[in-house]
Amino acid sequence: MERSARIERKTTETEITVALDIDGAGSYSVQTPVAFLNHMLELFARHGLFNLTVLAKGDTAIDFHHTVEDIGICLGQAIVKALGDKAGICRYGQAAVPMDEALADVTLDLSGRPCLVYNAPDLKSKVGEFDSELVEEFLQALVNNCRATLHINVPYGKNSHHIIEAVFKALGRALDRATQLDGRITGVPSTKGVL
Repeated sequence: MERSARIERKTTETEITVALDIDGAGSYSVQTPVAFLNHMLELFARHGLFNLTVLAKGDTAIDFHHTVEDIGICLGQAIVKALGDKAGICRYGQAAVPMDEALADVTLDLSGRPCLVYNAPDLKSKVGEFDSELVEEFLQALVNNCRATLHINVPYGKNSHHIIEAVFKALGRALDRATQLDGRITGVPSTKGVL
């Protein structure tokens, strides 16, 4: 069964295409006007072993908010579409990833219920040209659209780049674990019979 999806979104603010292969090898092609987000999505794909293509244009002359949020929306929708009815998946995933002095712990549940818990040290307002507050905006858009429960805890870290990088690497690894197929699971891993 091929677990892949392509999502296109066009609004007056952005034009985005996301293609995702859950069972990939970590290859990526990410082309957006937000260079720092490009780097984070590349890390997410590489460490999650997803094949990921992202093409985006947006009203970045205003700021990066619409583009970052809409990429999160599209990636979340791609995850849902690629997983289909979620039969046989592990459902839960967890990964702790260090990046020098920073540590990120990401735990997720592909539950069908969107919930984000995001605990991280105060970040510098910008990393390069990227507004650090957009990390949480991206994650909220992702969670709302892939309908996952996502807990991110960064107990310590000083360098904002390192903190955010650890989060995206851990997110990729946790999602890889949650989407893995387990031959012992019949149907979906829920007593409700649906996720």
